[in-house]
Amino acid sequence: MQIPEKAALLRIFIGEDDKANGRPLYEAIVLKARELHLAGATVLRGPLGFGRSSMLHTAKILRLSQDLPVVVEIVDIEEKINGFLPILTELTKSCLITLEKVTVIRYGEDESGVAPEHASTSS
Repeated sequence: MQIPEKAALLRIFIGEDDKANGRPLYEAIVLKARELHLAGATVLRGPLGFGRSSMLHTAKILRLSQDLPVVVEIVDIEEKINGFLPILTELTKSCLITLEKVTVIRYGEDESGVAPEHASTSS
């Protein structure tokens, strides 16, 4: 699978304890993205963060948090990301979702096994 140089990055900011259909929300999001053949998804766990409530969630030893911040990042073409948004809205109840345009420098290797060169252009 190849994705063009111009793509979109979807970020979903949630808590580690958030659930969807009895499973961790981050897992439900990634599995749904994979099922829909989106180009890629990664879950990042944060040691410290706060959201709308301004309550700190931290991994510090003196204050064990059960709901650490989690960010799910998904990259694909804008059309496929936009098609995923209604599904994401159904899975999530309270979160922050952002979308930005990105330039893909490399996505895997070509069939010859040699990564293509990236030619930089000035705008």
